Amino acid sequence: MNNQEIEEIFATARPISIRRMFGGKGIYSDGAIIALYLFDEILLKADAETAPEFAAHGARQWTYERPGGKRVAMPYWSVPDSAFDDPDEMAKWVNLACEAGRRAFLGRSAKKGKTVAGEHG
Repeated sequence: MNNQEIEEIFATARPISIRRMFGGKGIYSDGAIIALYLFDEILLKADAETAPEFAAHGARQWTYERPGGKRVAMPYWSVPDSAFDDPDEMAKWVNLACEAGRRAFLGRSAKKGKTVAGEHG
């Protein structure tokens, strides 16, 4: 999948940036990572708030195996198949990924004592 195709999928999250990572691509919105493109698949960011909705719609959580055989679950989920045929449904999943990415980004920034642009404290 090329960057233009990725940008079309993430049209509701604009502006986005796409960076190489892990042999694939990281997809960012407002500085927060919201998705990965790995293994010829889009994987959307989820968290405790949104992961149950991904699971309920048949999405698969990305896991990998560490040396020694331990499986590690990552906070990224496949896009439900039906979303690829329905731009409104795709927008819903992209927006959920943006929300999860933003919460994670704000949480990291708060732990580091940083103020995020547009936030007053």
